[in-house]
Amino acid sequence: MGRLGLFLVILIGPVPALAAGSAGPDQARPVADSFEAVDSPNDAGGVIELSWAMSPGSKLVDSMLVTRSKAGGPENVLSVVSPVSTSYRDTTVANGVRYSYALVPMLDGRRLAEVGPVAASASAQWIHSGRSGMLIITVILAAFILYFIRHGRKGGELYIRQIAGLSAVDDAVGRATEMGRPVLYIPGIMDMDNIQTIASTVILGRVAARTAEYGTPLMVPVSKSVVLSVAQEVVKEAYLEAGRPDAFQKDSISYLTDDQFGYAAGVDGIIVREKPAAIFLLGAFYAESLILAETGRSVGAIQIAGTAMPSQLPFFIAACDYTLIGEELFAASAYLSREPKLLGSLKGQDVAKLFFMVVIVLGVIASTVGQAWDPASEIAAFIRNLTHVE
Repeated sequence: MGRLGLFLVILIGPVPALAAGSAGPDQARPVADSFEAVDSPNDAGGVIELSWAMSPGSKLVDSMLVTRSKAGGPENVLSVVSPVSTSYRDTTVANGVRYSYALVPMLDGRRLAEVGPVAASASAQWIHSGRSGMLIITVILAAFILYFIRHGRKGGELYIRQIAGLSAVDDAVGRATEMGRPVLYIPGIMDMDNIQTIASTVILGRVAARTAEYGTPLMVPVSKSVVLSVAQEVVKEAYLEAGRPDAFQKDSISYLTDDQFGYAAGVDGIIVREKPAAIFLLGAFYAESLILAETGRSVGAIQIAGTAMPSQLPFFIAACDYTLIGEELFAASAYLSREPKLLGSLKGQDVAKLFFMVVIVLGVIASTVGQAWDPASEIAAFIRNLTHVE
């Protein structure tokens, strides 16, 4: 028994000594420190950002609890984060309500001394400080537009470069009049909520005024019911202003179908039967653009097209006599009406674009020169060479 006891003492005796003499990994782990809560900037509210720093000399814990409470309310655990985390976003808060937050370290299932509490409330910001550049651009653009509108109203000349497609409107209607054939106007296939359709109806008013003046039949097939109502009112107003309300025929503005290729087939049928001498394709078009343009070309019509759809422009350029490219379609209302407010707005936008293009080019040049030539470094190198002694 004595030998067995000695053997057990020798066997198990060193174990407590080893446990007491070794430092466990928990004693070397850091804990959260300098805890703060702030309202998230540049947003509509509803978010509070929490952040803390890690103290390298503190003990690390197994995890940390992020808790929240309102005045007089219970404490709720929002999340369990890892010991190496340094931030947390609370996206479940209400604006104007003050919340208290605490960070509770956990070690072996026990709550240690919490960090905090800290308090914050969320609110919406009126101005996004990160978008100040856009504010400056908007102010400059508005200044140019207002200046040229005022200049135009005072009788000043506002030069707008000639757009061949719009200048040919009168020639196209006149040609149809001389040939005794109708004018066909196609305002695209989109509804009135599309900006291209709105621009197209403005040009329709100009074309209708010319057909009323010359006594030329006008046909406007549409693919949307709302566009039908708008087109009828625009054409009716144009005939009324031209002094020819009796020449207005409501049935000449007709609804075909909402179906894309059904509409294209219906318009093609009108072109083949009526053989219009002038065709206007202005608005939003898709795959039907070339079908319509080729059919119009086959009957020998003069065609003026315009769209802001980049994928359809090549087809119009290839099959039509004149093509309005992109913004030329939107500039048509100012170009045709010569109204000072519209012309001033158009001129102001163009000048502002030119201004920003110049600024961008100068910025690129300055950045390129700044990278390729550093005056301070060159001077320092020159001085070193002068003072260097072999």
